[in-house]
Amino acid sequence: MKRYLIPFSFLTLLLVGISCQPSGKDTTKDPLAAHIDPSIKPGDDFFMYANGQWFKENPIAASEQSSGIWQLIQDTINAQILKICKSSAMVEHPEKGSNKQKIGDFYYSGMDSVHLNSVGISAIQKYLDQIDAITDFSQLATMASFIQRSSGSPLFAFGVGQDSKISSKNAVQIWQGGLSLPDRSYYFDKDARTVMIREKFEQHLENMFRILKYDEPKAKLAASNMIKLETALALASRKKEDTRDPHKNYNKLSFKQLSELTPNFNWPLFDKEAGLQNVDTVIVGQPEFLSALNTNLKKFPLQDWKDYLKYHFTRGMASYLDDATYKETFSFYSQTIRGVQQPKPRWKRVVEQNDGYLGELIGQVYVNEYLPKGTKEKLVEIGNAVKNIYAERIKNLDWMSAPTKEKALKKLGSMIMKVGYPDKWKDLSSLEVNRSSFAENAVNANLWHFGYMISKFGKPVDRTEWDMEPQNYNAYYNPSNNELVVPGCNIIVPGYERKMADDAILYSIIGGSTFGHEMTHGFDDQGCKFDANGNLNNWWTKEDSIKFYSKTKMIVRQFNQYNPIDSLHINGELTQGENIADLGGIIMGYEAFKKTRQYHINEMIANETPDQRFFLGFALAWMVNMRPEAIANQVHSDEHSPAKYRVIGTLSNMPEFYKAFGVKEGDKMWRPDSLIVRIW
Repeated sequence: MKRYLIPFSFLTLLLVGISCQPSGKDTTKDPLAAHIDPSIKPGDDFFMYANGQWFKENPIAASEQSSGIWQLIQDTINAQILKICKSSAMVEHPEKGSNKQKIGDFYYSGMDSVHLNSVGISAIQKYLDQIDAITDFSQLATMASFIQRSSGSPLFAFGVGQDSKISSKNAVQIWQGGLSLPDRSYYFDKDARTVMIREKFEQHLENMFRILKYDEPKAKLAASNMIKLETALALASRKKEDTRDPHKNYNKLSFKQLSELTPNFNWPLFDKEAGLQNVDTVIVGQPEFLSALNTNLKKFPLQDWKDYLKYHFTRGMASYLDDATYKETFSFYSQTIRGVQQPKPRWKRVVEQNDGYLGELIGQVYVNEYLPKGTKEKLVEIGNAVKNIYAERIKNLDWMSAPTKEKALKKLGSMIMKVGYPDKWKDLSSLEVNRSSFAENAVNANLWHFGYMISKFGKPVDRTEWDMEPQNYNAYYNPSNNELVVPGCNIIVPGYERKMADDAILYSIIGGSTFGHEMTHGFDDQGCKFDANGNLNNWWTKEDSIKFYSKTKMIVRQFNQYNPIDSLHINGELTQGENIADLGGIIMGYEAFKKTRQYHINEMIANETPDQRFFLGFALAWMVNMRPEAIANQVHSDEHSPAKYRVIGTLSNMPEFYKAFGVKEGDKMWRPDSLIVRIW
């Protein structure tokens, strides 16, 4: 699951506030019932039927790209973190290096807009001067490495992470990257929206170079040349759907082979600046990209590359600078690409930045002051219930052979569930934060996080580590660890703040859209290639693989047919992993729900049957209304389908949904039995 802004896993609120429920009959309308738009036929568009009334009453805020459950919950979390930031900033004479000192000073430096606007671009001038001082391509490699550490990812993506084939080992990894637009398709597609974005991109580059004090002719030339440079990088980049196969994107090279592949790039200097020593091998995702980069390093003059580095560094720092620089990047990346009309309030931006850099420190306070007691235990309870259902489903599959079932069950049984919050926290004591420079705080924080990652090289993998904090509204499955991680704040769902949601909602949102979804990632078209120990290793029989991929091709074809915006269709190949996980997850959640008391006694709530409430709960999990520009961007560049199609595409494959809402032939969501996708 991913949240570029957007979280893609959803649970429910179990707050102890139930004890505050007023005595007597509760006349509050049930949230699920309140969201329904009765003018829409559920079998035609269940997403709008279940959520349409809420969308009518809650338009998208000018500062957001969407409205819905994600935004409501993020607003709740932001308000809680704001209290943590403010209280920390108000501490008089805090102990230097303490959590409160760092949280408070980071917040203070970001909120001091008068100072930020007075210093302007000069806050990062010393770094820009270092780029200007480059006289050869060796120095270019050193500076590119510094920018990787401090601001962005020019040239390529780079880092240290688990070796997919030796999951106990950390390895240096290099991946295609270096583009300013969200995906390679933005450089080539001919549709009107994309052409408009390219035109505005060139104007944005000109504006940014003017901010960097280029005169008008020089700014125009730098912008034009940078587009040519990045288009060359985009041309050498694989399509996003082609980066999903872990075998084809795993190429282990010796350091000598890497140097021979890219003789024009000084890897020893790059690694030295990055803090790496004795690198013997690297894992390269797309060797042809590095080969093309090597050619382009000499094809384009050094000045073009210096302009390119200055832009990438400044863009990465724009949110920590003066209003003019921030608004220019906002205008293009948020307004043009995603349709957001105006910036978020400064406090909200600073809170989210503080959480992004100092999340480990904030998380410790969040757990103690805001996370409901019993959160971890309740999540484990539901997670185990879904895991047991998964085992039953695997045992009863009619298309999988006994040898493959045995290995699938072993993988499921070995799957680790990390829920709530970590048992140990990262040590940020060496990170320096002060009140004098927001930009310098951001650079220092980036350097610390990059250094923490690099320090893993040559060390065994720490399988207890979390890659999220308890206040991150998201979840993920890590195939190399064979683990799923569900932070504690996922316990929140608007509408049930003062009472516990019924099991139909708990098992659709917690059981299905989170635990079931993440477990299915262990068996989707990518996860199925990793064994119980997290190694990239084929554990399927040939016959079972053929049967499995014939089923996944069906879901690819199904989603290829959906047309969310303009002439753009969902890329079924790119989104298949998430679509498979949505389908598997909701099936597991439903089967687990069938074992609850609510289901067995057929309890009616708000005139809805248990089945109806379960499927309405699933629609609530994806209650997100997005701007057209944001939908177009997601279709272009994201492996997740837009929220609407995660609901209607998934439920179109569930006969139980058809029965619950009387869906029949002729309804838009109806699919003949021969086209219904059945995998897990």
